[in-house]
Amino acid sequence: MSFRLDQLPKKRYVVPGNAACAGCGMMIGWKILGMALGEEAVLTIPASCASVVQGLSPKSGIAMPILNVPFASAAAVATGIAEAFKTLGVKGHAVVWAGDGGTADIGFATLSGAAERNSNILYIMYDNEAYMNTGIQRSSSTPRAAWTTTTPMGKRERKKDVALLMAMHGVPYVATASIAYPQDFYRKLKRAAEVEGFKFIHLHTPCPPGWRFDPAKTVEVARLAVETGAWILWEYDNGKFKLNPPSTIYADKNKRKPLKEYLKLQGRFAHLTDNDIKNLEEEIDAKWQTILALTKTFS
Repeated sequence: MSFRLDQLPKKRYVVPGNAACAGCGMMIGWKILGMALGEEAVLTIPASCASVVQGLSPKSGIAMPILNVPFASAAAVATGIAEAFKTLGVKGHAVVWAGDGGTADIGFATLSGAAERNSNILYIMYDNEAYMNTGIQRSSSTPRAAWTTTTPMGKRERKKDVALLMAMHGVPYVATASIAYPQDFYRKLKRAAEVEGFKFIHLHTPCPPGWRFDPAKTVEVARLAVETGAWILWEYDNGKFKLNPPSTIYADKNKRKPLKEYLKLQGRFAHLTDNDIKNLEEEIDAKWQTILALTKTFS
């Protein structure tokens, strides 16, 4: 099922008064979440940018029910909400909205536990690829070679693929998404809402101050991540693994844009040499080989 932008709900769940940075990719994703799930969603948010930008009580820039919780507890708290919904006979969606630090690192134990139990929650990891709220420190989701305040010469380790780790838990539904493709993200949210059990969506959300690019270029940067093959849109739905458009096109390496076009817009990669870029290209090619093998194995 596909959606045109003019077919999406018009009610706004991200409203004036939020404290997000100019060009924040996370807020674009949050708007789409509101369009897809609306009043039926109760959000559990661990310490993150998302816990700050809401604004101060009693006012809020987010028109959705929110529980702000400690870093490591989000998936466990959402599990409790889902069980309460079931006991009370309430129609609703227990949703975690968490950054990469609270997901890939500090919250990974409770995340994995919820996946292993097949808790009936939707976990959305908005991935801005570092601990942006506390000063742009590296996370395990930071790409190799990227500058952060704790990796001033570039991160040495590869990016952790949390979405693939979740799929390997054997849960019902896992997908990747990008704020540059709102219809795709919206469709995946609607699909996840239909599925009983654990759902996980890994949302790519560029961060202008953390990635050091012009805030007017957020969507362009996000789109280039897909067009260069650095970010792959895929979906694992009840045992079937498939690529999603436009990544279906970029399975052919020759149709991808040069990786340099994505990297050159970001100051966090300004120190890279041609050899560094070649190494990143080889890493991306290896990732594609893995994804394409999974599409054949779980078709």
